[in-house]
Amino acid sequence: QVQLVESGGGLVQAGGSLSLSCAASGSNFNIGAMGWGRQAPGKLRTAVASITNGGATEYADSVKGRFTVARDNAKNMVALQMNSMTPEDTAVYYCFAISTAGGVYWGQGTQVTVSS
Repeated sequence: QVQLVESGGGLVQAGGSLSLSCAASGSNFNIGAMGWGRQAPGKLRTAVASITNGGATEYADSVKGRFTVARDNAKNMVALQMNSMTPEDTAVYYCFAISTAGGVYWGQGTQVTVSS
């Protein structure tokens, strides 16, 4: 069983910051990469940021320069620091993990709301 638990969602004013974290657990779960996706009402889920065990990162163009993803491989955790937030960042944010065997796992999601 693989479990991903997000925390840190909430309400923030435009221009403000918010930090999300996610912890992965499960027997014999070897993680190759972790990251974040988001889904706004009426829209498809899109990728936000990812980071491999080797430290390579990728960001959606819409968040480059504002969001930062970081991992603690030993603790199987990933964080997302969100700065200069706008109402367009309002969405449910989901943590994901990719096992070294190729399995993809998602957390339950946490709501992030940015007010004008």
